[in-house]
Amino acid sequence: MNVKIIKTEKDYQAAMSRLSDLMSRDPKPGSKDGDELELLALVVQDFERKTVPPVKADPIESILFRMDQMGLTRKDLTKYIGSISKVSEVLSRKRPLSLPMIRRLHQGMDIPADILIEDVETDRSTVESEPTIDFSRFPLKEMYERGCFGSFEGNAQRLKDYSEDLVSKLMRELGPKQMGTAFLRAPLHQRGDRQADESAIHAWRMCVVRKAREVNSTKKYKANSITPEWMRELAKLSAFVEGPKLAKEYLARHGITLVIEKHFKRTFLDGAAMLDGDRPIVALTLRHDRLDNFWFALLHEVAHVALHLTPATPVFIDDLDRGNSELIEEEADAMAQEALIPEAAWGTAKVRHTLTSNDAVTFADQLGVAPAVVAGRLRHENKNYRLLNHLIGKTGQVSQIFSD
Repeated sequence: MNVKIIKTEKDYQAAMSRLSDLMSRDPKPGSKDGDELELLALVVQDFERKTVPPVKADPIESILFRMDQMGLTRKDLTKYIGSISKVSEVLSRKRPLSLPMIRRLHQGMDIPADILIEDVETDRSTVESEPTIDFSRFPLKEMYERGCFGSFEGNAQRLKDYSEDLVSKLMRELGPKQMGTAFLRAPLHQRGDRQADESAIHAWRMCVVRKAREVNSTKKYKANSITPEWMRELAKLSAFVEGPKLAKEYLARHGITLVIEKHFKRTFLDGAAMLDGDRPIVALTLRHDRLDNFWFALLHEVAHVALHLTPATPVFIDDLDRGNSELIEEEADAMAQEALIPEAAWGTAKVRHTLTSNDAVTFADQLGVAPAVVAGRLRHENKNYRLLNHLIGKTGQVSQIFSD
């Protein structure tokens, strides 16, 4: 008996020839040929296991097999897959299995989850546990229109049917450590007392992080680098026509990524400060697409980065139309206002009493900021939002600057 470990394809072919010859003799167990056959079979099996990829069972064939075993009809599958038309599409391979379908088939027909899962990034634990999130509540149509779901195509109903697949895939793409259900449960500080759609807020956050990761950040943010002087330099960029773009570059040089991402319906968002790993992100929606709103919202979120953003409190969401008496919001407001218009100068400013355009422009020039900043402060302080309309910038001006 001369059985050797198989190392090459030539060895394998020789072993298979010898194995076939021995099997044709039908040797008795325990005989010399029988022992050689048993040992040779083990050697061949070991080689095949190392070189031949395992054949994955086909999900549809497995469903058909279990249907035959259990004596089920296509109509019986509707409780697992949906309407009879969906059953027909799935069995004819015109519609992929969704995660809810897989979960129900696994539980109801006892088909192993590993066989039904075709997406290699999905593990069986996802199927074997009930989701704690209602994925259908996400703003799926808006997310689809923003390109969040890649090459997926379908109508509103199809989006809803595959909501868990699509949203969870987006979470995985953004990184399992930062995203996933843990991301959705991360401590979130929200300014404003209007009832916002939480799923839409989470969707917006994912869009922000997705867009931020498209930016190659070469600088690392240094804690405590944002000082009052640093904030004043940022505020003075408002005096330039291309100020918003210059602000984005200024933040980037200090390891902070600025993202402009339109808000979703029922979110009432002006901006947010958030952490992605150790990188701070400042996100603005331009919901009020004017220069005065842009500069205050930007400085407010940067103040959150400086004062409050930590791994323990990684997200601050702001609706600046709504007042908030919480200390951290008052601190962010105060830091932003001081950077834009120092209180010492504001206290003696002539324009506070005259409310004229000439005095607003003169005061802005003295401070080195845009007249829109002064006009915005006056409008807010006097609760008169018709005041100095011509100084705050045209609606759409900021988004136009970025698009240019």
